[in-house]
Amino acid sequence: MPEEGWYFDPYRLHQERWFSDGVATALVRDKGATSQDPPPDSPYIDEPKLVEPAPSHAESDLQRGDQQLDDTVDAADAAVRTYFTRGGN
Repeated sequence: MPEEGWYFDPYRLHQERWFSDGVATALVRDKGATSQDPPPDSPYIDEPKLVEPAPSHAESDLQRGDQQLDDTVDAADAAVRTYFTRGGN
């Protein structure tokens, strides 16, 4: 099982449930609408099956708190920083 992504809800309470680090979370999705519903303390009814994996770092501008930030800076950001660090000259 991948660490993160949307899975068919193994509790059969919702269409899909988000798993993080292989653990069911309260984030659920029904007909494309997301909401919160904590997973029950009971065992799964079905084995979790992947619907949609979490986007890779390259596909998303969102990062997990434990991910290292990318040190690359695009040319426009570099130009703005240079302009302001040189006093606009």
